[in-house]
Amino acid sequence: MTASQEDLETIAGLVKKARTAFVTTVGPEGELLSRPLAVVERDFDGTLYFLVAEPSPKTAQLEAHPHVNVAITAGDSYLSIAGTASVSRNQAKIDELWNPHAEAWFEGGREDPAVALLKVDADSAEYWTMDDPKPVALVKYAVAMVKGEEPDVATNRSVDL
Repeated sequence: MTASQEDLETIAGLVKKARTAFVTTVGPEGELLSRPLAVVERDFDGTLYFLVAEPSPKTAQLEAHPHVNVAITAGDSYLSIAGTASVSRNQAKIDELWNPHAEAWFEGGREDPAVALLKVDADSAEYWTMDDPKPVALVKYAVAMVKGEEPDVATNRSVDL
């Protein structure tokens, strides 16, 4: 299903709330490997960026298998983005996204020659958002358990981007 404007706004809102994402790549033996990366781009327009070191095992994996998954938790909501990744050395974008937290990961700071961007162009997304405040959701869970029904506490949508 193609994303509506409401879907795009929901996805953008979840990305904006996120601090960390788990990026899953395909390893050399076909295994799936996930690692946490800081979300640095807050205005989602279909592309996500992460500051990474190049070369590294994850960037080598992307060269062989560019398809990735990005999993995000934002409060009580969840977002999974499937996309195609690439490594970029776009200096203007690196300067735009650089922040004090990145300093800890690069010995030479912003001038470290290993600084690169992992760019993910999103193809599709699935999200789950809580529809009610937590106390209301807990009551709905309890009622559903007693009735033997599935609780109606969240919105779940899968969309093409």
